[in-house]
Amino acid sequence: MPRVEVIKPEFVARIEGVDLRIRISDADFEAICEAFSHHAVLVFPSQDLTDDQQIAFAERFGPLESSVRRHRERNIENPHMSDLTNVDPATGGLLDDNSEAMSYNLGNQLWHSDSSFKKVPAQFSMLSGREVPPEGAETEFADTRAAWEALDSDRQAWLESQTAMHSLAHSRGLMGYDASEKFLSEEKNEVPPVAQPMMFRNANTGRKALYVGSHAFEIVGMDADDGYQLIKGLVEHATQPQFTYAHAWQRYDLVMWDNRASLHRGRPWDTQRYRRVMRRTTVAGRESAAA
Repeated sequence: MPRVEVIKPEFVARIEGVDLRIRISDADFEAICEAFSHHAVLVFPSQDLTDDQQIAFAERFGPLESSVRRHRERNIENPHMSDLTNVDPATGGLLDDNSEAMSYNLGNQLWHSDSSFKKVPAQFSMLSGREVPPEGAETEFADTRAAWEALDSDRQAWLESQTAMHSLAHSRGLMGYDASEKFLSEEKNEVPPVAQPMMFRNANTGRKALYVGSHAFEIVGMDADDGYQLIKGLVEHATQPQFTYAHAWQRYDLVMWDNRASLHRGRPWDTQRYRRVMRRTTVAGRESAAA
């Protein structure tokens, strides 16, 4: 059976004693699901996975999203996997920091929830560290359930009735990436701005979570500037040290997280010195974020 070691109570746990290269038993899978219902982030160390093995494990949680960037030249062909890397798919060398791909990936350094910019946002994400730098490049996570519970009751009641607009073009623009010029037509058509509720309630546990992040840019019905400042304030609230965990990657770590109960961001590293090769699979949403 999987062994669960709590790293941060009710937020992060390490799972030992499973080999995800093979199809684990239903009992072991249920034990992982049980741990995941209480902890928004699970760390599986020493999982030297192929792309197909990672996809097979992820698909046990549900259908997978297609990568928004699947129409571009990448290091991988499977549309259900995202390639987060500084390795040039054409040459195998390091990408220049001014390249389109590296400029786009800067947006990952902002606090966000994966695919909140889609009409039906993502449930879970899994990130596999195939090559990791010896320093930097941590991934930080913030517990948006604990952040919600720390809000006063009046603010909670107000937020439960609010919706915010989310946009991938907006979040990328915050880091200097001009989506109007650099997005392919397929990408523009796939991810127009969408409205999302500002609270998610987990139907299994009943816990509520704040639903914001860098993709959110406006609260419906509010002055645009006032709404944006409120969103920024909520993100700052949710990412206070008491709510966060920083994961220092070891090669072959697999980390999975619940996008409806957490925010995350990548941290910088020396991209012109160290290779970083990460593979992400994302379990598609089945209902609105408020369900």
